[in-house]
Amino acid sequence: MYLRQLVLDTASECKVADILEETLKWGEPSYLAKTGSTVRMDWKSSAPEQYAMYFHCQTRLVDTFKELYSDKLKFEGNRAIIFYRDDEIPVDEVKLCILLSLTYHDRKHLSMLGV
Repeated sequence: MYLRQLVLDTASECKVADILEETLKWGEPSYLAKTGSTVRMDWKSSAPEQYAMYFHCQTRLVDTFKELYSDKLKFEGNRAIIFYRDDEIPVDEVKLCILLSLTYHDRKHLSMLGV
């Protein structure tokens, strides 16, 4: 629920809340703005101590996040930010990742997605 609120807050702050679609994809909460790429989140029983925020693996999103925040966030390949149950979520960093995803189509031609 906390990650969901970060997505909704970020969408509101970057003025895409009115075009944000909240839905289920593969049974997972998913968020998409027409200007961006989908953000999904889930917990898996195979890794009960962690949960993740997923991004489209054929974008440069997670590669950009790694460049920016490899010291603050944990990643799974080129598709997810991984959180552990007792982690303190770095809010500003995660919100920028969400922003870059929700506005990806406007930024994908920019080096480091314009950051």
